Amino acid sequence: MGGGASLSLARILALGVPAALLAGAYVGQYAFGLYPCEMCWWQRYPHFIAIGFAVMGTIARPHRFWLGLAALSILSSGLIGAFHAGVEYGWWEGLTACSTPVTAGGGDPLEAIMNAPLVRCDEVQWSLFGISLAGWNFLISTAAALAITGLLFRGNKAATPEGTVS
Repeated sequence: MGGGASLSLARILALGVPAALLAGAYVGQYAFGLYPCEMCWWQRYPHFIAIGFAVMGTIARPHRFWLGLAALSILSSGLIGAFHAGVEYGWWEGLTACSTPVTAGGGDPLEAIMNAPLVRCDEVQWSLFGISLAGWNFLISTAAALAITGLLFRGNKAATPEGTVS
């Protein structure tokens, strides 16, 4: 795979993976009532940042720099996901116990607070094959970050003479 193809695939992953994970999180939240706890929100923020870096990696030079920052941001979400999964599985204690998604939405704020669902960070809301959403975020984000990094280095070696990194 040439340098251009590696860079293109890195761009696709850097933009597509965080966008897909965020889309899945919002579908789970709004279609299936899987409200995010505080640590779930912590995992979303780096994905938003990664999308911004990926867009910059498409339009601004040096492309590899911006895509590398996107990979780091995706990795940071994965590491937060690993920490959150450990809290969910009881491997260690979390920094917070729970949170609630309070939105007044034009109504009575006190009523919104009183009727808001309590979402605990140390309870698994949904899992697939025994892996929680935080665990899946860890696996997917970490794999994507490593793949993007590998593609950036592979493309850099292929683009320079004698495989040297410039």
